[in-house]
Amino acid sequence: MRAAAARQGRGRTVVADPDPYGPRRRLPAGHASVSDRQGGFRGWSAARRAVSSGLRFTSLRLRLVVVFGLVALTAAVSASGIAYWLNREAVLTRAQDAALDDFERAMQSHAGTLPVHPTEGQLAYAARQMGDGGQRFSVLLIAEGKNGETVQGSSGESALDGFTLRDVPASLRKAVTEKQELTSGNKNEYHLYWQRVVDGGTPYLVGGAKVIGGGPTGYMLKSLEPEAKDLNSLAWSLGIATGLALIGSALLAQAAATTVLKPVQRLGVAARRLGEGKLDTRLRVSGTDELADLSRTFNRAAESLEKQVADMSSRDEASRRFVADMSHELRTPLTAITAVTEVLEEELDAETGSVDPMIEPAVRLVVSETRRLNDLVENLMEVTRFDAGTARLVLDDVDIADQITACIDARAWLDAVDLDAERGIMARLDPRRLDVILANLIGNALKHGGSPVRVSVREDADDLLIEVRDNGPGIPEDVLPHVFDRFYKASASRPRSEGSGLGLSIALENAHIHDGEITAANSPKGGAVFTLRLPRDTSPLITEDQPKTAEGTGG
Repeated sequence: MRAAAARQGRGRTVVADPDPYGPRRRLPAGHASVSDRQGGFRGWSAARRAVSSGLRFTSLRLRLVVVFGLVALTAAVSASGIAYWLNREAVLTRAQDAALDDFERAMQSHAGTLPVHPTEGQLAYAARQMGDGGQRFSVLLIAEGKNGETVQGSSGESALDGFTLRDVPASLRKAVTEKQELTSGNKNEYHLYWQRVVDGGTPYLVGGAKVIGGGPTGYMLKSLEPEAKDLNSLAWSLGIATGLALIGSALLAQAAATTVLKPVQRLGVAARRLGEGKLDTRLRVSGTDELADLSRTFNRAAESLEKQVADMSSRDEASRRFVADMSHELRTPLTAITAVTEVLEEELDAETGSVDPMIEPAVRLVVSETRRLNDLVENLMEVTRFDAGTARLVLDDVDIADQITACIDARAWLDAVDLDAERGIMARLDPRRLDVILANLIGNALKHGGSPVRVSVREDADDLLIEVRDNGPGIPEDVLPHVFDRFYKASASRPRSEGSGLGLSIALENAHIHDGEITAANSPKGGAVFTLRLPRDTSPLITEDQPKTAEGTGG
């Protein structure tokens, strides 16, 4: 008698040696197959990529290390997955081929020699003989007795005791006992079928075949646990290798990042030094790569910037020196002219008739313009002190309400200004410079906004807020950004101004020297609002080497 069988691998057919058996065929697994370690690697890699995509790295070094790590991890996981899959298929195929070959030979040599209607003892003896082969699998033989009853025999002393027909998947039993139609391509009525199953976490190989021409049906059960353990060990080894590759890539990435980022860090330090005003900063250039070209470009830019700043500083210094020299030179003749105009003004006020009425308007114009010229010279001298950094504070304890009242009274503005300030609000600052600020803000409000001008004082933590609000049309939006610019006049939107365009600029500089600020805005109720913010105590601004006196006025 002959037993026919065939076995089918994953997408391929493995044909046994030419013999009376047909090709073996594999059935779909009734249970989960041996764990696919490659899928585990892929799942872990996908989770890692998902976590990484949710992070935002700001450090270039960290990004380089992460990119290197991802590349190395992807390569290692891919290589490990392919190696695991290939080894897994090779190990399982080799084990199952050996077992099925042994089972085929045992069916031919033992089951095929049994009578057509064997006894239970004959079946058990044949099963034990079949199970004692080199592969050590359990065997179950089923045949029809003489009286038509079903007779079974199993290898009770085999490695896998307790193997019964219930352990064979129903689909496998059906395929094994189903008679095939004979064709030119199929010359065997029965074939050997196999299937891998998992029971209790242990993988098994189940195979079955029927003796052709009448005879018992045989089933074999072989444990694949040793192969599974070998595959688990292989998976752990590949995982460890992947981890080591990741660590090695991180170390290489760190070394590469250090090599790449050192020039970048030096460039950053040089850029900061350049921004701090150290225009002689240069980078040491070595090599011919892109970073070396970047360093050369930086050096050329720094050299050009240093030259331009030096030229600008030279011109600015010459301009400041010219303004200062011109102001000092103008003071001598201006003093004499001022003395003469004061005499003429006294004659006009005395109405003695010594001044010809025909030239009286001209004399008054000369007096007025002389005063403007004197104010302009004083303002220019004050501006030169700020530009040269020689302006200093002379501090004193000041009652803010008294200081504002004195400023208004000295300029005869009492009838045009409303003061909202409580007495007793003290501050330590430079009273002369505060007077310059107030005179410019209130005078500007009276000239361009109209009376009444309201001055209010309030406390804000450690600061003082002095608000000057006029009753005019407000400041045009396009003018607001320029109100503190030197020599700026919005003549198209305001009445003719007799000022020099330096008053608000000088007021702002005096606020800055107190570590304060002035802001300009339009009130929702109408009119312009200038807000002066000053610290209550400017003593920390005084350095030990600062002079205790300061000169210059503004107005």
